Amino acid sequence: MDRLRNQHPITYLMWILLLTSALTAMWQGTWSVVFIALVTFALTLLPILGQGWADVSLPKGFVAAVIFFITGTLFLGEVGDFYERFWWWDVLLHTGSAVGFGMIGTVLVLLLVRGERMTVSPALAALLAFSFAVSIGAVWEIFEFSMDQIFGTNMQKSGLMDTMADLIVDCIGGAIGALAGYAYLAKGKETGLAGTIAAIARGFRLGRKP
Repeated sequence: MDRLRNQHPITYLMWILLLTSALTAMWQGTWSVVFIALVTFALTLLPILGQGWADVSLPKGFVAAVIFFITGTLFLGEVGDFYERFWWWDVLLHTGSAVGFGMIGTVLVLLLVRGERMTVSPALAALLAFSFAVSIGAVWEIFEFSMDQIFGTNMQKSGLMDTMADLIVDCIGGAIGALAGYAYLAKGKETGLAGTIAAIARGFRLGRKP
């Protein structure tokens, strides 16, 4: 339980939203909303509890961003109908997640070389990080297509146009995350997004210096 304390304010805000929505839906007898709210809440615990299982320590701001993405996608996007109410909601989530995956891709490259930052080609690492982010985005689009075909959902909204728009913003976000990784590896910068990468790397016990 100690890991659930002292989290970023955004994390607590998402938890309050989900639990309040679950209780309200329970009072109203809207059990589908109760189920989605509680499942989403359970998923938001994974980025925090998972750190203990993996013996790592991630920046609270980064964890809060992950939790916001989970809540924004599964609860606000679907139950709150944010995808329909706000045209930019899907763009925001896809771009933000792609930036995050681009940053994580840099950390994965460091894991492969056991944290020896100076042995990594910054340009190659950035390319791999970008490819990782775009690959995750492509897998998500396959998931959306499969859900629509198998269960009759409408995750793709306008079909091909929605898919291509998502992949384009995935590329933009992935490029931003990869460039931040390049700045960290090539220039040793530890401010902005590069600073977040540095903090994540330290959480995995991967120091900036070789």
